[in-house]
Amino acid sequence: MAFTAPTPPASASSTAPHSSRYTYYPLALTVITAVFFMWGFLTALNDILIPHLKAVFELNYAQAMLVQLTFFGTYFLMSLPAGRVVAHLGYKKSIVAGLIIAGIGALGFWPAAGLRLYIAFLGALFVLATGITVLQVAANPYVALLGPEKTSSSRLTLAQALNSFGTFLAPWFGSLLILSTKVKSSDEISTLSASGLALYRTQEAQAVQTPYIGLAVVLVLLAVFVWIFRLPSLEESTEQADSSRHTLLDALRYKHVLFGILGIFFYVGAEVSIGSFMVNYLSQPDIGHMSEQQAAHYVALYWGGAMVGRFLGSALLAKFSPRKLLALFAAINILLLLTTVSTSGAVAMYSIVAIGLFNSIMFPTIFSLGIERMGPLTGKASSLLIMAIVGGALMPYLQGLVADNIGVQHAFFLPMLCYAYIVFYGLSGSKIRSAPVQAT
Repeated sequence: MAFTAPTPPASASSTAPHSSRYTYYPLALTVITAVFFMWGFLTALNDILIPHLKAVFELNYAQAMLVQLTFFGTYFLMSLPAGRVVAHLGYKKSIVAGLIIAGIGALGFWPAAGLRLYIAFLGALFVLATGITVLQVAANPYVALLGPEKTSSSRLTLAQALNSFGTFLAPWFGSLLILSTKVKSSDEISTLSASGLALYRTQEAQAVQTPYIGLAVVLVLLAVFVWIFRLPSLEESTEQADSSRHTLLDALRYKHVLFGILGIFFYVGAEVSIGSFMVNYLSQPDIGHMSEQQAAHYVALYWGGAMVGRFLGSALLAKFSPRKLLALFAAINILLLLTTVSTSGAVAMYSIVAIGLFNSIMFPTIFSLGIERMGPLTGKASSLLIMAIVGGALMPYLQGLVADNIGVQHAFFLPMLCYAYIVFYGLSGSKIRSAPVQAT
């Protein structure tokens, strides 16, 4: 494979003394966690957008999951270009660029809703996700490198906790605005007068336009704030030693990286699949028997559980083996999924919501284990791990196809298989057989 995703050059970090990294660490982490919050918010808002667009365009489950296929498929398509952006601009400027690109994507929802074209929504999502991809490629390794390698899992988990705070608030926000207008079926629309139809179309469009225009403004303001804030430059050997001779294949030769890529793929696939189907699942008569707007509140609890778990997990990971905790949490989620597919009512409802709590440590732990001791290949490993987020595109679509044939509830066996792989990764796949940097 000839493609490369270089990390920022040494010149990007050579202007600051090594000690500044520790001087600015608390403030730098605070600023970057605000970025984590925003992309978490935007990502979780898809869980509310999906049932809305499914009703507006009268889609089946597979068609509705094109939202996630587009959003997370962008990670796969744009991770390598994003890596080159980070290499050229450095961490800070890349974060600013990612925020602005995401803001442009959010603005795209205005014409998409006005035109009432599903493909226009998908186009706006692609631009939005491109910005978030740049943020992911820049911010994840930046946080991992802001301190000792042995505590990178704990530090990245703490930053991801703020990401989860965004995912917790987004469903509440979306339920108040996006799901506030009850979508009418084609039969109901046919009974409306011309003026009534015009009013309904305006309300339907504004339900999406208003929140996304507001988010565009916030993203641009955050970009300005990051631009004027003095973030520390990293004088890391991982950046200085990187060169064009390194390719993605060099990173793939290390098994803990390869297994980590699959770990991110299956974890994000499971997490996104569960969140994407939850509103429709909980609103079913034999599960939650509630409106979609009420079900959105439980989606917030699902993501809120991940937030609480990450705060707790940050402390646990500082004391216990990240590998063993990862395997334990994945095993618990398998049991919770077995419960939800074999029961009904409150038991099925709360067991699937509880999965969020144990999702908490998975992404940051898999990510930090995947780049552990990679030295000059850290950037290549990071880009590959971010590309693996494409699991969030493929697994929900596959689950949509299954749900259209055997029902939503039984389709949850797919996330179960994903968590089974994560158990393997925690117990065996993440072990370092060899690495560019020796253990210290």
